[in-house]
Amino acid sequence: MNVKTLILSTAVFSVLTVSSITTVQAASDGSVTVYSSRKEHLIKPLFEAFTKDTGIKVEYLTGKGGALIERLKLEGANTKADMFMTVDAGNLWYAGSQDLFQSVQTDTLKSNIPSHLRDPEGLWTGLSIRARTIVYNTDKVRASDLSTYADLASPKWNGRLCLRTSKKIYTKSLVASVIYNHGEAKAGDILSGWVNNLAATPHAKDSHVMNAILAGQCDVGLVNTYYYGRLIEKNAKAPLKLFWANQDTTGVHVNISGAGVTKHASNSKDATTLLEWLSSAKAQSIYGSLNKEYPANQSVASDDVVSSWGSFKQDNMNLAQAGILQAKAVKLMQIKGYK
Repeated sequence: MNVKTLILSTAVFSVLTVSSITTVQAASDGSVTVYSSRKEHLIKPLFEAFTKDTGIKVEYLTGKGGALIERLKLEGANTKADMFMTVDAGNLWYAGSQDLFQSVQTDTLKSNIPSHLRDPEGLWTGLSIRARTIVYNTDKVRASDLSTYADLASPKWNGRLCLRTSKKIYTKSLVASVIYNHGEAKAGDILSGWVNNLAATPHAKDSHVMNAILAGQCDVGLVNTYYYGRLIEKNAKAPLKLFWANQDTTGVHVNISGAGVTKHASNSKDATTLLEWLSSAKAQSIYGSLNKEYPANQSVASDDVVSSWGSFKQDNMNLAQAGILQAKAVKLMQIKGYK
C-alpha cells in the first residue's frame, strides 16, 4: 500500500523534500506525519524501526527548520503534520512560542528523558544530546591549560581562539547559557574577552573552526561534539582533542535535537506513541550512533566512538532558557562586536 505523498503548494517551500516509510508488515491502519529539519538519513532508520515495532506507518517531510515552522504557521488547523522534529532547543522553544505544539507529559517521557532536556510545559522533548565544548590542538595546548568557557576570555588565549559565527543558533544558545549562569554583565565581559582573543573572523561552520586549528590559525575553539566525531572518523590522526569545560562549576553546555506533537495533529495518539518510542532504549541507541550524538535517555550507553571521548558533567540549565534568553544573547553579542 503506497503512502500518500505530501505536496508543497507554494514555491516558498521548494527547498523541502518529501519522503515516506512503508512496510509490508504493517499491523495498523494508523499513520503519523512528521515534519523534520533533521536530514533523511538521520531519521529514516528510526521510522523504519518504529513501524516494524508498532505497525504505525510514518510519512515525513524534510526541510530547513525555519521554513517548516513558517509552513506550520500558515497551515494552521489544516496542517498534515502530527509531529515537528528539529535541532537546538532555541528552535524548539521558538516553535513552542508560536503556539505550534500541544502539551505532552507522559510518565514514559518523564522517566526516560531528564527534566532539563524537556520543555517545562511539555511542549517538546529532547531526543539526542550534543555537547558544545572546547576543542584544542594537542601539539600546542595542554589539557591542564584549559578549564572553562569564561577562561577562554583570558589574555593567555589572545590570538589563539576560533569561534563559530554569532548568527548560528548553536552560538546563540551557548551565549544564552553564559547569561543564565553568570548574569548579563559578567557574560558581556566574557564575550568581550572572546572577541579580543579571536585569531580570525568567526567561522560559518564548526568544521571550519577545527580546520583552522589544524592549519595553525588558532589553537582552541568551541564546537559541537558530533562535528568532532565526523572529523576524527575521517582523520583519526588529527592532533585534536575535546576538553570538557566547566567540570568544577556548572558543567558542559549541552543542547538537543528534539520533537513535539503539533497543536493541530490529526493523530496525536500515534504521534505521542512515536515520541515515547523515540525516547526508548532501542531508539536512543539508534539515534545516538547515526550522528555521533549522546542519548538523551541517560540509562542508554553512547556508542563506542562517543564513549571513547570520556564522560562529563552536564549543565542542568533547563534548555527552555536557550530560547527565553535568545534575544538578550543576540543583543549582547551585537554590543560586544561578536560577528
